[in-house]
Amino acid sequence: MSAAHQERVAAIQRALRESCTSDGWLFYDFRGSDPLGYRVLLLDPAIHVTRRWYYWIPAEGAPTKLLHRIEPHVLDALPGDAITYLSWDEQRRSLARILSGHRIISMQYSPFNAVPYVSRVDAGTVELVRSCGVEVRTSADLIQTFEACWTDQQLESHQFAAAALRRIVDEAFDHIRAGVINGRNLTEYGLQQFILARIHAAGMVTSSAPIAAVNAHSADPHYGPSEVGSSGIKRDDFVLIDLWAKQAHASSVYADITWTAYAGQHVPRKHQEIFAIVRQGRDAALTFVQEAVKNGRYPLGCEVDDVCRGVIRTAGYGDQFLHRTGHSIGEEVHGNGANIDGLETQDDRRLMARTCFSIEPGVYLRGEFGVRSELDVYVGEREARVYGLPLQTELSPLL
Repeated sequence: MSAAHQERVAAIQRALRESCTSDGWLFYDFRGSDPLGYRVLLLDPAIHVTRRWYYWIPAEGAPTKLLHRIEPHVLDALPGDAITYLSWDEQRRSLARILSGHRIISMQYSPFNAVPYVSRVDAGTVELVRSCGVEVRTSADLIQTFEACWTDQQLESHQFAAAALRRIVDEAFDHIRAGVINGRNLTEYGLQQFILARIHAAGMVTSSAPIAAVNAHSADPHYGPSEVGSSGIKRDDFVLIDLWAKQAHASSVYADITWTAYAGQHVPRKHQEIFAIVRQGRDAALTFVQEAVKNGRYPLGCEVDDVCRGVIRTAGYGDQFLHRTGHSIGEEVHGNGANIDGLETQDDRRLMARTCFSIEPGVYLRGEFGVRSELDVYVGEREARVYGLPLQTELSPLL
């Protein structure tokens, strides 16, 4: 048992008492089925485990481990007494004894799988736990507390990444401008590789290559150019770039932004109109979050999505807004906090202080072009801030 694990368990118990939503948090794993549990508990995910284990952390009192007899040491790093089982019925009786006297418990469970990022416990195990006479509630907000809330150092790393990506956007557009003016053979793949090289030159890493999409390809939200066959970038082409990265050091967090440009002198009216609608949706969502946080209220992720989506729906393009408004950002570009989502899921997790998420509405006109505008919002105690300024406010010509 280490001091770090003792401190983590103590922090979990404080969070349980502050939330007042359950009597404790029950962790369960079978052969790595719950990677979130390993991360929250600071366990080595590479540990060799072949049997089911449970770890019960009550809001008050000592934790308890339930382990198979042939693997009695897999939770040795954690505090608490250990109970071992051999047979399936012994496991059930022991679990019932551990949970006896408790009424409501938290697990990595999401009602109706509304938040699949959290839904790590299988239905049969939930049935087993309920048979012990307890109500199972979601641990979604507890997970946010330990997976999505940033330290001061992580916020600094985000500020660095956001500023660097913002510079790279300008460099990428300069690269397009020079290529068009000088008649160079520039492709989507070549632009992607240019952006990737600038990311690495800035001392950052990324989970995957950025998006560089021209004209109709920009109407595919997850388009990725291939080395062979990607479109050329010519005069009067519409270009979308989506780039995400973080510093290379441990515990750093991502920034993630999307910009668009027109490689000509005069932006077509339709492109301007679609960009204006997307920007209005983006800014409405940002203003909604900023005003709510300023007034001491942390809205639900789905509420923010509704605000943004309502603007685009009113403009007549609701069916062309194909994805959620945004996602949690952390050590992974898609983090484990609340997503800005009332479409793909009904994300009823409340935004928390010291977390970050993207706002990135889009309108995608199949066979023509697609516009997305993405910024990242960091939520403080009484203020929601955006880094990597200035934001894109208009679709400007590059020539």
